[in-house]
Amino acid sequence: MSTTRILVAEDEITFRHMLKTFLTKWGYEVVVVSDGLEAWKVLQKEDRPRLALLDWMMPNMDGVEICRAIRERKPDPYTYLLLLTSRDQKQDVVEGIEAGADDYLIKPFDPRELRARIHTGERIIELEDRLIRAQEALRELATHDALTGLLNRRACLDLLLAELNRGCRTGNPVCIVMADIDHFKGINDTHGHQTGDEVLCEVARRMQRSLRRYDTIGRFGGEEFLLVLPECSPEEGVKLAERICHLVHSEPVKAKNEHIEVSISLGVAVANQLVPAGLEALLGSVDAALYRAKEAGRNRVEFSANPSSSSGTSD
Repeated sequence: MSTTRILVAEDEITFRHMLKTFLTKWGYEVVVVSDGLEAWKVLQKEDRPRLALLDWMMPNMDGVEICRAIRERKPDPYTYLLLLTSRDQKQDVVEGIEAGADDYLIKPFDPRELRARIHTGERIIELEDRLIRAQEALRELATHDALTGLLNRRACLDLLLAELNRGCRTGNPVCIVMADIDHFKGINDTHGHQTGDEVLCEVARRMQRSLRRYDTIGRFGGEEFLLVLPECSPEEGVKLAERICHLVHSEPVKAKNEHIEVSISLGVAVANQLVPAGLEALLGSVDAALYRAKEAGRNRVEFSANPSSSSGTSD
């Protein structure tokens, strides 16, 4: 576990030295500043301490002002703010808490109380971090396919729509590729669904390796994959699809003790200023191209020049 970093903002030199001595002795990494403006600059950095001890009265910017500014800015991850003050009136305490302080400590204080308050802050920070990790995990589940780890259908469509809108603004073409594993039902029936899952994952990996860093691939459903290629001309899109087609079929997929020949069929379509297709028309167009690739013998690429509402695929 990494050492907790604590910011100490205190203008009185003796008290500042005392705080640093205690905190260092307790094993914390201490960042020390002598006025409020310095503290504010430190707390705006990316690698800022997650816990801050702020004196109420400081030159340039007091502790309450810092608390208020931090909470208005709402930086992530959360910063725990502990006010140090000699003010002990209830209205002063209320003012500090309402400004965004998490806790306060009235001077002079017992070092044991300071340590206990810091431990409370560490627990709050840990809880906050756990919550963020849980939210990230839920977001991953909501947007990604559990088997392949690729974007799921909904996330694919959201990203495609965003790229189409961006393409309209910039005038750059957006290519999409629909890929479907040939005879996948036969793979499942012959080798079992677990092997079929391994084939899906390996095909996904091979396709991913062929993409540019700003291209995106997702599992559109079943054994179908959707590739979104921003700023990609029709010629570039077809060339990339042909490279993927060759890569997938270039060597058998190893699953358990079996070597399974796998191929894919791909349809390519483009939206640009000449073909300003909407989402549904573009999907219909690429689906029609994929259908033609299947009808023409599979393991090949077909390009659709015009948006179409027709669709249909075969295994």
